[in-house]
Amino acid sequence: MRSQTEPEQTEPTPAPTSAPPAPAHRAPDERVPTDPAGARPVMTDVVVVGAGYAGLSAALRLCEQGLDVVVLEASSRVGGRVLSEERPSGAVVDHGGQWAGPTQKHLLALAERFGCRTFPTWESGQHIEVWHDGSRVGYAGAAPASGPGIAEYHRITALLDDLALTVDPEQPWLTPHFTEWDGLSAESFFREQTADPDALVRLGLAVQGVWCAEPREISLFHVLFYIRSAGSYEQLMETRDCAQDRRFARGAAGPARAVAELLGDRVRLGERVCGLEQQGAGVRVRTAAGTVVRARRAVVALPPPAARSIVFSPALPEPRSGWIAHTPMGRVAKVHAVYPEPFWRADGLSGIATLYGPLPVGVVFDNSPEDGSTGVLVAFVYGDRAGSWAGLDREQRRTAVLGSLRAVVGERAERPVDYTETLWEDDEFARGGYAAYVAPGGWSGYGEHGWREPTGAVHWAGTETATVWNGYIDGAIASGYRAADEIAEALTAPTAVLAHKHG
Repeated sequence: MRSQTEPEQTEPTPAPTSAPPAPAHRAPDERVPTDPAGARPVMTDVVVVGAGYAGLSAALRLCEQGLDVVVLEASSRVGGRVLSEERPSGAVVDHGGQWAGPTQKHLLALAERFGCRTFPTWESGQHIEVWHDGSRVGYAGAAPASGPGIAEYHRITALLDDLALTVDPEQPWLTPHFTEWDGLSAESFFREQTADPDALVRLGLAVQGVWCAEPREISLFHVLFYIRSAGSYEQLMETRDCAQDRRFARGAAGPARAVAELLGDRVRLGERVCGLEQQGAGVRVRTAAGTVVRARRAVVALPPPAARSIVFSPALPEPRSGWIAHTPMGRVAKVHAVYPEPFWRADGLSGIATLYGPLPVGVVFDNSPEDGSTGVLVAFVYGDRAGSWAGLDREQRRTAVLGSLRAVVGERAERPVDYTETLWEDDEFARGGYAAYVAPGGWSGYGEHGWREPTGAVHWAGTETATVWNGYIDGAIASGYRAADEIAEALTAPTAVLAHKHG
């Protein structure tokens, strides 16, 4: 992905609080098969593909259940779509996922276990809306109490909440009106509900902000499923006590790095998986670096489109390949501007804003550190606007973003001491951000058997497979635990009965 500097680790990893069991070793006289090329493969119980939060959580859980694990990660770091960096200015920024909400119990538990401190997101002061004509409207909360299109916006989002309550998160295909809703795009539904152009603009930015896609691209059912997985529309949109409640003092990658440190040399970086072959009751995985791993089971913990880079043998069944084809990644760029101080607070501004119209930026947050030693504004460029903006040269992109920030907090926004941008479509491993969404027809055509059902000895993890906090770090962790439990049950049945299941 495009970034001004290479990321570097910023948080010293806490010492492990309790190490996983040592890996099992073969007896001296046990014959180790060789690869057809003559190499001795790495032998393990489970091979995990991907060292984002889903893959690391699966590996941690499997190790704690006494199974031997090897984690193969294509990039030079762990964390996947969570990427923390300490900038030359000293500010720690999160280029990817960054927030934790109070109901995101898996993420908060990992943070507590490894001593990764969080603090409340900055939100005191007046939020700002910037409209097509450049007018600025101050408000508090997720949306203003009055203004263009606001009544229709509130009516339709309340309807989304009501419809989401009927979704079955564990078996979505059992939801009433499942096929009907999945056949509609969010845009089609919105236009059925209202002709108010300002309400449609508000709803459009909401879709862009949560799914990094345009309303025409995403299944209405997926919108409803996602709302249900978070608990409510408000949980997705609000800050305090909702999804954007807290940030990590030293970056959201901290818990991931701590898990990787605990797993030790089980995690292998720079090992891009290019082939996965199912052989008998097990799997054979090979990487572009020449490593061959043989295992009893595999966990693929990648964004759905990234799985296309792996040659599966036998080929993936039609439900799984169809699911991958209908779950593209979102389009988003995340830009940080750093200032000597959070100057906007002196003007009574929170640094939180929504922007409608021709400016490239859609949403702004105050991403300053806990102590306020510097001021940091983070700007998001979504969907179609991200595509247009990415086509500019670097200086033009910078000018456009700083112009957007000026519209929010004033002319001082155009003089940052540091500036960095991350275009997630340029990341060769994530291929977009922050999560995959489901296109119309994807759930009803392929969901029942393609969403997360194991494919022989291959199990699927990733935030897109979660039933709670789908699309978020917490959902990724839960998905890793769920895949690990599937494997542990399969490998130890009928003697072992697992006490807990995670969705």
